[in-house]
Amino acid sequence: MHAFPSRRRFLALLGSSAAAVTLAGCGGAAAASGTGGQARTLRYQGWAGQVLLPELAEDLGYFGDVKLDWVGDTISGPQDIQSAATGQVDFGGAFNGAVVKLAANHAPVQAVISYYGVDRYSYNGFYVLAGSSIRTGRDLIGAKVGVNTLGAHDEAMLDIYLKRQGLTPDEIAQVQPVVLPPVSTEQALREKQIEVAVLGGVLRDKALAEGGIRPLFTDYQLLGSFSAGTYVMTERFLRQNPDTARTFVTGTAKAIEWARRTPREQVVARMTDIVHKRGRNEDPAPLKYFQSFGVAETGGRITDAEFQLWLDWLADRGTVPKGSVTAGRLYTNQYNAYRAGS
Repeated sequence: MHAFPSRRRFLALLGSSAAAVTLAGCGGAAAASGTGGQARTLRYQGWAGQVLLPELAEDLGYFGDVKLDWVGDTISGPQDIQSAATGQVDFGGAFNGAVVKLAANHAPVQAVISYYGVDRYSYNGFYVLAGSSIRTGRDLIGAKVGVNTLGAHDEAMLDIYLKRQGLTPDEIAQVQPVVLPPVSTEQALREKQIEVAVLGGVLRDKALAEGGIRPLFTDYQLLGSFSAGTYVMTERFLRQNPDTARTFVTGTAKAIEWARRTPREQVVARMTDIVHKRGRNEDPAPLKYFQSFGVAETGGRITDAEFQLWLDWLADRGTVPKGSVTAGRLYTNQYNAYRAGS
């Protein structure tokens, strides 16, 4: 049995990290500079066994002379954007609720493009073993739910589901989200270390192909199609490197549209080739289950609605004071060459 951190302790640590961001938000910039002194190399964290949209964009040639510099992997969106805010990397991505919390702690960052979302192909499901007695939200009281991080997308979906199922705040507090690396979540479910596993993307489809599990609910069933996460950059980086930011954002937007219009098997082949070429000792086999990045808007343009949902959720939880942050100040589309509705 794994030793899981308590929900309260983890959230306290997360709050401490966010507070530290406010002191370090003017951290370092990218290492290499080009014409006019603007950075032309962008440091970033990857995800093991996955191909990020910027990695796809670079491979497709959409970044020109702007290069990516992989500094390691992450398993947490909040950690990734905190690294961006403190200058350890030049961009980071997380679910939009985490971006709201970071901004509420006065971190000088702005979201610049959506990079993942939910649609009928790309979604996170909350899965139980096929023989589990869990059928409703009330059956989750006292259960462990494996998520990749606390206070983020998965926990938000769980809270929304439990509230819609009629559970009281006290009852919801008895459902225990526990943190697991995404690659380990399916195994923890099958070994009965947890009662529910949150699975998405290729990890979800791989688990479904092996059988023996069934969905309790999905975020697509809850909320339909929506963009759920954005890449952020510091205001300082954007101010000092506007051309580089434009190249990065518009190149990533082009990759979104390339993946949207290209036959799935060609997208999978391209991403598999990227994994082989980068030489990080990864298994590319799960990529064959890729379906969609799930980004709702053309070119990943951001809308107020994509943040308002999480502003309301966090205000209801008492995490972010109501009215302290407005959706419009959290993002900018000025570096994205795709026009709204194009």
